[in-house]
Amino acid sequence: MCYSNSSTSTNVDLSKRYKKSIQSIPEQTIFYASGFNFPTWRVISKHENVQLMKWGLIPNWFNGNDTRVIARSTLNARTESIHEKASFKSLVKSGRCIIPSTGFFEWKHENRNKIPYFIFPSNDTVFSMAGLFDTWENPLTKEINTTFSILTCEANSFMAEIHNAKKRMPLILPKKQEGNWLQDEGEIQDYLKDLNHELDAHPVDSRILLGSNPNVYEAQLKFELKNLQQTLF
Repeated sequence: MCYSNSSTSTNVDLSKRYKKSIQSIPEQTIFYASGFNFPTWRVISKHENVQLMKWGLIPNWFNGNDTRVIARSTLNARTESIHEKASFKSLVKSGRCIIPSTGFFEWKHENRNKIPYFIFPSNDTVFSMAGLFDTWENPLTKEINTTFSILTCEANSFMAEIHNAKKRMPLILPKKQEGNWLQDEGEIQDYLKDLNHELDAHPVDSRILLGSNPNVYEAQLKFELKNLQQTLF
């Protein structure tokens, strides 16, 4: 699943990349973020501006007391079941968005070891992850919360070697499909036909990712696996 992500693009770069305006949005430099901390992200939708949304979708009908409970379960949305899940099924045609990413993290199982990998575009500077978003109004404070979930699908051959336990990956949109996705065109299956993205990856230091401050540049640096006989590369 995709629970750890990065976003190091400048606002200017995102504005040019997606042809969207950026108004009063602070710069973000996220080297590593866990979805379980519900970080705020710069997200692309039909709106003319880049928008800020929190990771972890809160459906508009939610009436519980603790939004974190449902947000933990909606960090990802499985493409195989989104038409069945109450949190997602009404959004498939009206709540599509793109989550810009400069790389994400997954864990590879090597015997008894779990090794984190940083996966990034080999011929671009940003991924466009397919997502769904919704808006929820806090009944007590009347605060409006806009939140998102990242769609995931079965891993392609490259990602299956890395994320070899669950064999999942985020649904990454090729540039030619970004506009169609945002305009609610096509069915989910149409976006699962071409998953042969040009990806690159290398192991990173688990001590940083599991430390008290993983959001540092060093989190993405290649880490030499001196004690392992076999790696991907």
